[in-house]
Amino acid sequence: MVDALAIFMGPEAYISPAWYPTKRVDGKVVPTWNYTAIHAYGRIAFYDDPARLLALVTKLTATHEAKRAAPWAVSDAPDGYIRARLKGIVGFELPIASLEGKWKMSQNQPAENRLGAAAGLRCEVGPSEAAVSAIMETDQT
Repeated sequence: MVDALAIFMGPEAYISPAWYPTKRVDGKVVPTWNYTAIHAYGRIAFYDDPARLLALVTKLTATHEAKRAAPWAVSDAPDGYIRARLKGIVGFELPIASLEGKWKMSQNQPAENRLGAAAGLRCEVGPSEAAVSAIMETDQT
């Protein structure tokens, strides 16, 4: 086992300085990137035991197939085929020792710029931009 860091990214989006109302006042603005992330620290262990991997893959598949009208199951595929696929998987376990949240949502900007950027993001087309906009509109600290 060795110390490890797993990073889980949440919504993220490019922030254009054109969305900041203060741009018209003094022009002292630059682009940035807003994001959310979780850093999980722990001691990682790797494994390749076929029975353990099969149990994990079976559970993972059942979870993701559960909502389907005709869910696929690992047992639907031939045993030899599944055994061969399992040889290409390395499992790992990361018991979490600590979590650290990262959050950059233009907190360093005045409220008018945060709201301007949120409004600009609402005009973009992606779900990540919509999520970042919603966070920025509710988090005014």
